[in-house]
Amino acid sequence: MSWQRNWQAVIERMQLVADSADEQRVLARLSAPGRATVLGFVNAHALNMAALDGGFCKALSAADVLLRDGSGMAILFRRLGQAPGLNTNGTDFIPKLLASYAGRRVAFWGTEAPWLPEAARQCEARYGVQAVSVHHGFDEPAVYEDLARNLQPELIVLGMGMPKQEALAARLASCGVPCVIVCGGAILDFMGGKVTRAPRWLRHLGGEWLYRLAKEPRRLFMRYVVGNPLFLLRTYQFSGRRQKP
Repeated sequence: MSWQRNWQAVIERMQLVADSADEQRVLARLSAPGRATVLGFVNAHALNMAALDGGFCKALSAADVLLRDGSGMAILFRRLGQAPGLNTNGTDFIPKLLASYAGRRVAFWGTEAPWLPEAARQCEARYGVQAVSVHHGFDEPAVYEDLARNLQPELIVLGMGMPKQEALAARLASCGVPCVIVCGGAILDFMGGKVTRAPRWLRHLGGEWLYRLAKEPRRLFMRYVVGNPLFLLRTYQFSGRRQKP
């Protein structure tokens, strides 16, 4: 089945982070990339999209570093007989990466005012980065390519959501600018105060999606209420196929 081939293509590219020491090694690699490097995150929603969209699957699996995001992916890897490691979701991992870029040039592209400039200010204050470009997420790809070439940021944080940011990241990687390009989803909305995070105890239980659904039921209904059961069904089918002799 084509969706299973798409899942396999993404899963084969993923890097599971075993523990905190392993996470530090990933951060060290991303802090000194030497070439254009795309960082992406794979959650249940991403695999649901990849199942139906070959172009998105190709862009997602083209990332240089793909990390596990969320409890749904942990269920999948356990079904495949693999230890899922740490939950390296972007909302927690990206701030750690920003901290490693203190004093360096960072571009923030995505969402819109007033949350975008507030997110950039927060990052400068908290992590000591230098915001060299703050641009909304609704322009044509060529605009961002020109910004990358002209401003030469060392880190680009994209907050445009799937699948737009993954497609743009693949294009930016071909510009020749030696930087890390992060597919950050709603990270700029979180940092800018548009979206609030779930309480820490709920996050530890893997229930942040419930909190987000309660806050934005109309927007997230298809993603969670429909998408989560569909993901679990596909997980059962995919893992069952993999376990056959």
